[in-house]
Amino acid sequence: MLVSDTIHDLVIVGSGPAGYTAGIYAGRAQLAPVLYEGSVTAGGALMNTTEVENFPGFPQGIIGPDLMDNLKAQCEKFGTKLVRDDIVEMKLAGDIKVLTDGSGNVLRTKSVILATGSAYKEIGLVNEKRLSGRGVSWCATCDGFFFRDQEIAVVGGGDSAMEEATFLTRFASKVVLIHRRDSLRASKIMIERATANPKIEFVWNTEVIDVLGDQNVTGLKLRNTVDGTESERAFTGLFVAIGHSPRSELLLGQVDLDPEGYVKVDGRSTRTNLPGVFACGDLVDHTYRQAITAAGTGCEAALDAERFLAGH
Repeated sequence: MLVSDTIHDLVIVGSGPAGYTAGIYAGRAQLAPVLYEGSVTAGGALMNTTEVENFPGFPQGIIGPDLMDNLKAQCEKFGTKLVRDDIVEMKLAGDIKVLTDGSGNVLRTKSVILATGSAYKEIGLVNEKRLSGRGVSWCATCDGFFFRDQEIAVVGGGDSAMEEATFLTRFASKVVLIHRRDSLRASKIMIERATANPKIEFVWNTEVIDVLGDQNVTGLKLRNTVDGTESERAFTGLFVAIGHSPRSELLLGQVDLDPEGYVKVDGRSTRTNLPGVFACGDLVDHTYRQAITAAGTGCEAALDAERFLAGH
């Protein structure tokens, strides 16, 4: 374990639009922030997104990883130190916060910005977990290529499900979108694109109750949510797109969380219940969950941290 004598002004935990934007603003404010990107999840969910069409300033769209690379480079331009590792323990009470990373380094800091984002939700089936990577996936852009000319299923009803299904039609012979209700919660433009695609079939009022297959996915067991009837249908792949859960495990018992695990903040600010601890991005937002709103709260968190440090 390496304990540094340095007491930092600010450590940012997490990357993505929120963390990187916080790094840009904090770097420009000459706070010499240290930003922990994550060892695997650096760049956040947009690293698994193809075309980002709605981020302001890119009229032709931009690929998700390219957008993250741009934000990362901008962080470094303004002096933010980027660390490709995870924070595995946090002690956030008191004037000096103590953070431990995956390599055993212990950092002390006057303030912390939490930007750990969210993780893909799972249906919760035993065989879903067992067949992960063998036909079950949560990332179409990562795995869609492996399902060329095959019939596959997507579970979900939001924008991410529409995007996954539409993207997968580039490879699959047919994409069957399974939704437990009779209407979608996705945005109008995403619904229009999906319903206009001849390779997408919608199956309404249906839930997946089992994933079939020994070594690889061979089908799904389905239940009608209206009359309870069960059926089986052959598929070689299942893409789960039912939302996200906040990555707040390390914060339990320290920072106030809502019943769903999102960090509570004070009004329109990014302040948590602990002085000097701020939260932004998908860790606090279960309403909008957009790249631009995450970036906006990352800006707010850096400004809140700057003001906090100026007052202390």
